[in-house]
Amino acid sequence: QDHIQGIMPLPDAEVVMLCDPDKVVLEGQAAAFERRYNKKPMIEQDLRKVFERKDIDAVTVATPNHWHALAAIWACQAGKDVYVEKPGAHNIYEGRKLVEAAHKYNRIVQHGVQLRSSEAIQEAVGHLRKGTIGKVYMARGLVFRWRPSIGKKNPEPCPPTLDYNLWLGPAQERPFSRRWVHYNWHWHWDFGNGDVGNQGIHETDLCLWGLGVKTLPDKVTSMGGKFLFDDDKETPETQSSTYLYTKENLMVEFEVRPWATNLEDGAGVGNLFYGSDGYMVIKGYDSYEIFLGAKREKGPARRAGGDHYANFIKAVRSRKTSDQNGPVETAHLASALAHMGNISYRLGRQLTFDPVKERFVGDQQANAMVTRQYRAPFVVP
Repeated sequence: QDHIQGIMPLPDAEVVMLCDPDKVVLEGQAAAFERRYNKKPMIEQDLRKVFERKDIDAVTVATPNHWHALAAIWACQAGKDVYVEKPGAHNIYEGRKLVEAAHKYNRIVQHGVQLRSSEAIQEAVGHLRKGTIGKVYMARGLVFRWRPSIGKKNPEPCPPTLDYNLWLGPAQERPFSRRWVHYNWHWHWDFGNGDVGNQGIHETDLCLWGLGVKTLPDKVTSMGGKFLFDDDKETPETQSSTYLYTKENLMVEFEVRPWATNLEDGAGVGNLFYGSDGYMVIKGYDSYEIFLGAKREKGPARRAGGDHYANFIKAVRSRKTSDQNGPVETAHLASALAHMGNISYRLGRQLTFDPVKERFVGDQQANAMVTRQYRAPFVVP
């Protein structure tokens, strides 16, 4: 819905087709679209048929996470430009394949991290670059979201309106259950990545952007668990991850926290950057504040948004990746940072990573989790 609302007001683009494997969702959204825009969209259940059409220039991908990279890669192969939601990939391997596909097929692939287009956040990163808070040595990402119990649900017959084979896509076959269809797939490893791989990708991306690193860290450790609810979630409710860039002498902290909790200097979803002369608080998608010195005196601050969809269409028309605020490389790196933390959490130990080879050092178990077992024909090439 956000993609539709972002694209339809633009003067040089329009939504012409909606695609969803669930006919109930598809027909309901098509009817809502027609009421709002006085225009009847085409509809399709199978995304492969969308990619076959020559009259469609670009696609946006707002599927469950396990479909993001494959859908985007298939679209690139079909000559489409792509706006892909965060995380750009469900695992480290397919994120790198997405980058390769975008370059090989010369496609514009925009990652759905809207804060990259915020004028205020762009200004904030400028302050980090020019030393307003001194030498920046650490970034901290926060995802404190109200996440109640999802309860427990058993397998059941699949509704005839849903193409469940398509919904599963790259994931291994399993009986239909409402424990993951439609929203709660976020909390199951086969389909989602927990909140660090959901809301958290905005913040992992900003950690990397703000620190000015364009690679992955070489050490990671993560701990957490489920402390509140006996429900169907597989991913942790609470999770703390630490990433170390040994060569650059930088650190990233990331914390996921559920339910009722405090804010950190007003930020519950956002980032903090720490420097030798002060620190910066980024709240949400469009505001920042700086505090300087031991007395935390107020420094520069601003709130201002931006249009990430318009930025995508600008790059589609210009064919210049330099016009993009959220290029495909951000989709891989921001997502991979989250995946590294999740792998450490699931294995229960600190891991050493080779950021050039994008493999864990001397750890077969960890490297097995860099990718997944794909289910034909839904295989990332």
